[in-house]
Amino acid sequence: MCYAYNYRLNRSSSAVATRLFIRIQVVSPRINTIHRFILAAGFVVLSGTVSLLAAPSLPTQLITNWNAAGEPNGTMSKLLALWLFPALTAGILIVFAAIPRIDPLRENIAEFRSYYDWFVVIFTGYMFLVHAGIVAFNLGYEFDFTVLILIGIAGLFYYSGVVLLHAEQNWFVGIRTPWTLSSEEVWARTHALGGRLFKLTAILTLVGLLFGDYALYFLLVPVLLTAGVTVVYSYYLYERIERSSDTPSKSNL
Repeated sequence: MCYAYNYRLNRSSSAVATRLFIRIQVVSPRINTIHRFILAAGFVVLSGTVSLLAAPSLPTQLITNWNAAGEPNGTMSKLLALWLFPALTAGILIVFAAIPRIDPLRENIAEFRSYYDWFVVIFTGYMFLVHAGIVAFNLGYEFDFTVLILIGIAGLFYYSGVVLLHAEQNWFVGIRTPWTLSSEEVWARTHALGGRLFKLTAILTLVGLLFGDYALYFLLVPVLLTAGVTVVYSYYLYERIERSSDTPSKSNL
């Protein structure tokens, strides 16, 4: 009788432990997502803090535009320049938070959610870098602003390539053409190529820093080629797959 009681107790304890483990498995990704978005929101707060601290020391007009050679060629009022990036980043962060909830294929986004979340963190970090760079330049610190931006973009593009390699079919994240959205195979193969091309673009962008005034072209040309190649490739794959699937049915007729 004692043995039967212990057996039931052990069995009950195992069931409770199993349910607890499953609950932890479900809740843990949500907690990690919250932590990552808090980190992303931290960059927004940092941007606002930089604006508040720097405002008294800045002129009424701030330099906010540079040409390919790194020479200033545009200004903006202090109020707008100090709060444009914090406000814009906050708005984009809200959109990023909403996407996994409103996408009809939200369960696919859940499959690569950690990569998505870290992209959000890196993107907000990039926006902070741009904002802090503008403020620092107008405070009198001397540096090549174009180089700063290209380094930031290179990091953003490289991680975008990482995300593409893990992205499942969805309506918001990835290379969304009519053909990738119509075929899971086309989606997977196009993103495998696109992920590598995005990483290559990032590397070429860094290499371009060695070529002075031509550095920007080492970003623009690969970006345009990547966009064109992935679109054409997705169409080519879709047509080839469709033809191969139609061939057996025609031969049967």
